[in-house]
Amino acid sequence: MVENISPRQVWEALQNNPDARLVDVRTDAEWNYVGIPDLSPVGQEPVLIPWQVYPAMQVNGAFTGQMRRAGLEGHHHVYFLCRSGVRSLAAARAAAADGFPHVYNIDGGFEGPLDGDGHRGTAAGWKAEGLPWRQK
Repeated sequence: MVENISPRQVWEALQNNPDARLVDVRTDAEWNYVGIPDLSPVGQEPVLIPWQVYPAMQVNGAFTGQMRRAGLEGHHHVYFLCRSGVRSLAAARAAAADGFPHVYNIDGGFEGPLDGDGHRGTAAGWKAEGLPWRQK
């Protein structure tokens, strides 16, 4: 089972656990136009590996292999991030099934759900928590 973790808890883990890593599973378009978590205050960069390949949005069959090529190993505590927490949950489950024992889903993702005005980034998620982010 994959545990949902709040963005604030992830930020604390990244600050305090040298084995903590953040994997952003959104698409190139999302990274480029919406932004990415800025992990420079903790001396890291997010690992950018799409769970689904834009524009067809088919599942990336090489996902866990790409995690390994990015240097992720079984001892790492891997926190998965997408827009709202759905794709990241699927990615975390796939990583767990492929031998990564410490995987977590970031609840609310980067932008969270739509707010009352139909906008993302204000109701929940990384941005709404006021955590560091930047345009790619």
